[in-house]
Amino acid sequence: MNEIIRAMQERRSIRKFKPEIPDKKILDEIAEAGLYAASGMGQQAVITLVVTNREIRDRLAEALRIVDGKEEGFDPFYGSPVILVVLADIRRKTRVYDGSLVLGNMMLAAHSLGLGSCWIHRAKNVFEQEEYSMRLKELGIEGDYEGIAFCALGYIDGEIPEAEPRKEHRIFYVE
Repeated sequence: MNEIIRAMQERRSIRKFKPEIPDKKILDEIAEAGLYAASGMGQQAVITLVVTNREIRDRLAEALRIVDGKEEGFDPFYGSPVILVVLADIRRKTRVYDGSLVLGNMMLAAHSLGLGSCWIHRAKNVFEQEEYSMRLKELGIEGDYEGIAFCALGYIDGEIPEAEPRKEHRIFYVE
């Protein structure tokens, strides 16, 4: 079987991570994989923040916990030491789709490099808060960006979950 298709079939969402931060070279490879995602009209209007700073990671986790209405102490990033933040230019009509493709590429790259990942929703809600939009400007990021998603990333602590059976009758040929 083709190795890319195999990675698509084997990758699972991981919800328990070891605390070690992967080597920067591996993180670079994963982030770069996102750069090669398809984008509407080839605009490449998606940016990715690779967050390894524990204090910033924890602040994002707390903001997300509050947005989600979860109990105090809950970690919406499941202990992952790295968070990928996918943001897209708000002026692009295809921003959500483009950002989703970037995230998909990065999750497959992570799997192929022996790391686990998990798509975490609600980045839009977090980055609508002035504190976080201002932080983008502090990082030198100009423009208006919408949060598309977070991705928890790191070494898997435990076993990779088994795949759920695929639902039937979801492919239709129109010949």
